[in-house]
Amino acid sequence: MSEAVQVLVVEDEDDIRNLICLNLRRAGFDPLPAPTGEEALELAAAHQPPVVLLDVMLPGISGTVVCARLRADPATRGAFVILLTARGEEDDRIAGFEAGADDYVTKPFSPRELVLRVQAATRRIGGGGAAAAPPGQVVHHGRVRIDPSAHRAWVDDAELELTATEYRLLVYLSSHPGKLCERGELLVEVWDLPASLNTRTVDTHIKRLRQKLGDSANYVETVRGAGYRFQVTDP
Repeated sequence: MSEAVQVLVVEDEDDIRNLICLNLRRAGFDPLPAPTGEEALELAAAHQPPVVLLDVMLPGISGTVVCARLRADPATRGAFVILLTARGEEDDRIAGFEAGADDYVTKPFSPRELVLRVQAATRRIGGGGAAAAPPGQVVHHGRVRIDPSAHRAWVDDAELELTATEYRLLVYLSSHPGKLCERGELLVEVWDLPASLNTRTVDTHIKRLRQKLGDSANYVETVRGAGYRFQVTDP
């Protein structure tokens, strides 16, 4: 049997945290419970779990700060972070996305839905043991190669260390070469957020994606006042 995927569960309410951990164990995961942001960061550093369930409202360090620190640490920046938010916490949810979160679930939530989200996250990051892509499945965009089956991307022979959201953003842009992708369109297609939302989420992630693309950052062009376009400009 393969080793159970670890999931860091950061939730200060004991009943909710215990319920989440119980359902994750039943689904074959190995939950790591943490009631505070401080404990969460210690567990993340020690175990480097591939998936993090992160409550926004925590005592001491907020979930948004925890998310930002996870992204800043090379050992944990690749974790798939799912925010747990109350229905009225839209501003906190946006701040979480801008800090690097990948997904969110609103409270009260269905334990079954939460488990399904975690299962989807492990598939996206390869935590479930994704196999290499069959021949012909790797997609080339100039110097950029993307393997959808393995959820990996490279520039030339250097693999890109992308978060799940950065990977989805790269895939969406590169699959529409030459097309203007407006910010609202990207919010809907990559983040599942309303197109009319006034947020810097897209711009923040584009900046990070360009940094990781290095010499190929010019593939992602800014269309001033409109959005972004993926354009291979190598000779």
